[in-house]
Amino acid sequence: MDGIRETFAGMPWWVKWVAIPLLVLFVFGGVITSILGLLIGFVFKLLLLAGLVGALVFVVKKVGRGGSKSSSTEW
Repeated sequence: MDGIRETFAGMPWWVKWVAIPLLVLFVFGGVITSILGLLIGFVFKLLLLAGLVGALVFVVKKVGRGGSKSSSTEW
């Protein structure tokens, strides 16, 4: 582990902070974008589900109040 630290200690700052991160993005960029796309898609679907369930509850309550005062089994 000390050998790696010594190797990086002798390198210029732009290698540590620019070149290596760019290489990581170049090699693993597809994996990173796939994971981010999957995560964003999941969050979108979760929010869409919450909105649809909320709209359904709103519509059912709105229709339920507007109907007659009889029992709810007369659908």
